[in-house]
Amino acid sequence: MKNANAPNLSVSGLKMHVGFWLRFVSNHVSHAFARQLLANGVTVAEWVVMREMFDDQETSRGVLAERIGMTRGGVSKLVDRLVSKKLITRRERSDDRRFQSIALTAAGRRLIPRLAAVADQNDEEFFHPLSAGERAALIATMKKLVQAHGLQTLPTE
Repeated sequence: MKNANAPNLSVSGLKMHVGFWLRFVSNHVSHAFARQLLANGVTVAEWVVMREMFDDQETSRGVLAERIGMTRGGVSKLVDRLVSKKLITRRERSDDRRFQSIALTAAGRRLIPRLAAVADQNDEEFFHPLSAGERAALIATMKKLVQAHGLQTLPTE
């Protein structure tokens, strides 16, 4: 029953917003991926850190934080968790004890291709209804929005 005393306001429908549909799809894609990663013993944030480290022999927490757009404190917590899981090693530099070098362990390096395959499969499951051209157009559109808004932080949740 409508409230007779309520002002007659025009309110857009929830499903009229692009953001609603982006979030709807994103939630389903990311939650499925997060569940699959947890089955492999890592979180999405840990995966992002490890994947960013994969192409380097070693790096620092500061460089890693800059690359993924997280604070050094946030990266330090993730590094601590990955060290405890024996997926990353951490060692102090001999000439500066404040600087710690981090690197993937052999186990961490072996895990990355398996997790990348999980990511690929997750994308395929959700986006298979789109043609290659539609996928490319969707990615190009998302990149355009990222650039227009100066977005830099990688999604870790």
